[in-house]
Amino acid sequence: MLQQLIIRCLQGLLLSGIAWAGTGLAEERFYTAGDFDRVQKIDSHVHANSLSADLVDMARKANFKLISINVDYPDFPPVERQLEIAARLYQRHPRDFAFAGTFTMEGWGDQQWAEKKIAEIEHAVDEGAIAIKVWKNIGMDFRDQSGELVMVDDGAFTPIFNHLNERGLPLIGHQGEPRNCWLPISEMTVLNDKQYFKEHPQYHMYLHPELPSYEDQMESRDRMLDRHPELTFVGAHMASLEWSVDELARFLDDNPKAVVDMAARIGQIQYQSMHDYARVRDFFIKYQNRILYATDLTYSDGQSVGEFFQQALEVWQSDWRYLATDQPMTSGFVEGSFKGLKLPKAVIDKIYKVNSERIFGKVLYKK
Repeated sequence: MLQQLIIRCLQGLLLSGIAWAGTGLAEERFYTAGDFDRVQKIDSHVHANSLSADLVDMARKANFKLISINVDYPDFPPVERQLEIAARLYQRHPRDFAFAGTFTMEGWGDQQWAEKKIAEIEHAVDEGAIAIKVWKNIGMDFRDQSGELVMVDDGAFTPIFNHLNERGLPLIGHQGEPRNCWLPISEMTVLNDKQYFKEHPQYHMYLHPELPSYEDQMESRDRMLDRHPELTFVGAHMASLEWSVDELARFLDDNPKAVVDMAARIGQIQYQSMHDYARVRDFFIKYQNRILYATDLTYSDGQSVGEFFQQALEVWQSDWRYLATDQPMTSGFVEGSFKGLKLPKAVIDKIYKVNSERIFGKVLYKK
């Protein structure tokens, strides 16, 4: 009788434990929309083009730290000015702000070109840069003296990428554009791409078959990585593979030192989750160590502080709801509704903070 009583008691404790785990404990594994403000987060891809501290102050209010990325982009201030802005913001706000430097293509073809670019990189690092960016002008805009587009696997970049590897500096790469750029507007998957390329036909690669294809851009990037397998690589904008989590998985499997950031590509992820929710959610869970949260938010002189903060807050909060909850949602990127991925807390923490700290260094921000 005593033995049977003990067995019944143990069974009761087990069943009550299961019931408890099915309520409170299970809920503890996930964040809610209301947790947004209290969780520490990093936006790993913004552009601070103003000496004003407004962007840093906005981010701090939402419990975000920032990584601003300098880029050789004609619509931004000159690279030298971007570096000055980033370095001064870093000096003033070292607990909340970090930045990646870049180098220009000026002097391409000179015998000492790589040596000069390495000097530019070292100057950026001396100012506080934690990584170096190479932009899509390589492969899509910059031409050599013979008029040929320069691709990112060109041998002239080899000394630069070797130097980054030796210095332990991550390379942030933006190669190509969204795959939609090479499709007819009627076949594009997200509304913002349809609108943008309709209004900017000069950038719509479908209309320019004389230029390198989408596949050309991706293959050039992959050849470069094959030559530098130890280089830490951050594929900006989901490595321009935003259209397929299967292709993203293949890229990450083929390149163990690579990660991707989400900047300006969450719409394509939402589109896929509308059609195959489990596949997208499984991708984020399986590759939870390889994804960085990022937005591509850009703040420049002359912008309204209030309007920009509202825009930034809407982006940050909407992304949080999509990644952390299973709430039904709509967005300006896709037609129709979808639900959030409700990723576990541990996955959210990695995407929003831990992965960035690992890639860019645990001492990313000064205490």
